[in-house]
Amino acid sequence: MPMSVTEAMNSRTSCRAFLPTPVSLATVREILDIARQAPSGGNLQPWHVYVLAGAPLQELRARIRAKLPQQPRGEGSEYDIYPREMPELYKKRVFKCGEDMYATIKVAREDRPARLAQFARNYEFFGAPVGMFFALDRRMGPPQWSDLGMLIHSIMLLARERGLHTCAQESWSVWYRSVGEFLGFPPELMLFCGMALGIRDEAAPINTLRTERATLDDIASFRGF
Repeated sequence: MPMSVTEAMNSRTSCRAFLPTPVSLATVREILDIARQAPSGGNLQPWHVYVLAGAPLQELRARIRAKLPQQPRGEGSEYDIYPREMPELYKKRVFKCGEDMYATIKVAREDRPARLAQFARNYEFFGAPVGMFFALDRRMGPPQWSDLGMLIHSIMLLARERGLHTCAQESWSVWYRSVGEFLGFPPELMLFCGMALGIRDEAAPINTLRTERATLDDIASFRGF
C-alpha cells in the first residue's frame, strides 16, 4: 500500500548519512516529473534542477574536497542564508538544532576540528548516490523563491513515498562559483541549494536526530470555528 502524504510528512527528516546503493535514473525522473506540478504563482515555474550521479558526482565532490583546506568557508553566498539580525527566538532554535545534531555523534562544542569535519560532509552529499542542485533566475523575487521551495518540498515527499530520504543543503550556496562553473550555469542563474537523495543508513547515529518543532498553538491562530 502506498505511503500516505501524512506518513511521508511525519517520516521526513534531514538525512545526513546515506548508503551507497544507487538510485535509478527512472526513479529520479519520475520524482521530478511529478514534482513539477508544484504550485507556482502565475505559472512562472521559475525552477531549474541539475541532477548528478556516478562519475560527474564524484568529480564535483573531488573538486570541492580539494578546495576545502584553503577555503573552509567556501566562496561566499549570493544571498544571506540566515537574517543578519536574527531575533533571539530563532537563534535559539538554530543553536538547539546544531547541539542536538552533534550530540548524536558525540562531538563536543569545543571540538572544532570534529565539527568542521562533519560540516564538510555536506560537500560529499553525506555519501548519497544522487546530488541535486536547484537554481532560479536572479531577476526573480521572494514570491518565486517560495515557488522553488514548494518544488523542493514536493521532491522530498515524493522521495519518501518511494522509500528514499533527502537532505536539503543551503550549505552548497557558498560554492556557487564552483558549482555554476561545473554545471555550466548561464549568467542569469543563481544557485539556491543542493539536495542529497538516496537510501538512509539506518545504523548511523546522526540519523536518529529528530528536530524539535514549535507547537501548533505557537505558530497558528484560529478564529470563527
